[in-house]
Amino acid sequence: MNNSQVVIIGAGASGMMSAIAAAQKGASVVILEKKERPGRKIRITGKGRCNITNTKPWAHFSTHLHPNQKFLRPAFYSFSNDHTINFFEEIGVKCVVERGDRVFPQSGSATTVVDALQAKMASLGVEQHYNTPVLKVGSSNNRVDSVVTRSHTYNPGALIIATGGLSYPLTGSTGDGYKFAKSLGHSIVECCPSLTALMPKNYSTELEGVTLKNIELSLFIVKDMVQLERGDIDLTNNGIEGSLGFRVSRKAVKALINGNSCYLVINLKPAVSDSNLESRITKEIKELSSNSTTALLRKFMPKQLISTFIRDNNLPESLSNIRESYKFVIELRESLKNWKIEIVSYTSYERAVITAGGISLNEVYPKTMRSRLIENLFLSGEVLDLDGDTGGYNLQIAFSTGFRAGEEAAAYLSLKEA
Repeated sequence: MNNSQVVIIGAGASGMMSAIAAAQKGASVVILEKKERPGRKIRITGKGRCNITNTKPWAHFSTHLHPNQKFLRPAFYSFSNDHTINFFEEIGVKCVVERGDRVFPQSGSATTVVDALQAKMASLGVEQHYNTPVLKVGSSNNRVDSVVTRSHTYNPGALIIATGGLSYPLTGSTGDGYKFAKSLGHSIVECCPSLTALMPKNYSTELEGVTLKNIELSLFIVKDMVQLERGDIDLTNNGIEGSLGFRVSRKAVKALINGNSCYLVINLKPAVSDSNLESRITKEIKELSSNSTTALLRKFMPKQLISTFIRDNNLPESLSNIRESYKFVIELRESLKNWKIEIVSYTSYERAVITAGGISLNEVYPKTMRSRLIENLFLSGEVLDLDGDTGGYNLQIAFSTGFRAGEEAAAYLSLKEA
């Protein structure tokens, strides 16, 4: 029984940062984690390498946040991407900046990040409990007064919910925080998978393993173009992934959930003008020794794409009788620059990188991460209705909001004890 403690539910990125920030301010901190070890999701981020953050300045960083860029601003300036890099360097994690301003541990291993965070918590005296799921959070008089586990009931001076969302449930993200917050009166914005694979209609297994670089990808919902991006996509057993696929997935998933049709348009040659592409097509046709459309298309794309490309664009299998046709040159140019792909489904939470939706931001003070409804409740990380694009943005959200929640929870206790 200790109502002068900060109790944190969840030992992920945000929870561990909250614990460290609160302990550094002199608070007595207890962290409760349902899994057998901390940072289960961190360990698989960045394909096991852990994309810690992104070095872009706020003006550019903020454009990669959804749905409310302004909400993160106070927490970001309190603990920015520069602060994050310096923090990890100070606790022994050397960092390197890679393409796209993405920051990784020099070791190339996400385990390095988790181990350093756990060691820092231990050095500050944070009480860590694993294999300890929280069963219930109780409240009275607009205050959290109990956190119940199988073996113990805590009476926190302040509570931080940092349980994550619903993505990668095997790591422990099963929506517990939404249940706790809702029981305390908070509203939950409808959740859906984000940064997830999109499945095209009639998807062929021949496409698996192909990466398309430096393409242009447009997302259309019904008939309106709602997003345009340039970069790379990966074609996997789950459909369209990679940086661009993930980036458009948020709006695509929401459209499908709402019953709207959506499709992608791929420009395979965005850097080549229409006239130059037409000239190249004409040249390749003249130099071609056969009448095979497949042979021609090998000059423009990976061979695994060809049969699907021909089918989707209603192209002839043979060039007989059309080798000299300018109309065919125009049609092929249009197809290379406007390959339409209908999206029919998406990968759910089991492999989605992040959860969109969560605890309403209208019910949280952005400067402190404190609940507007419950006096001693703080909220941080993916449990909030705040998410980012792929590229280090989501972990920075976790670190910024976690740090702010931890410091403010400790400050709240200090004022109460004064």
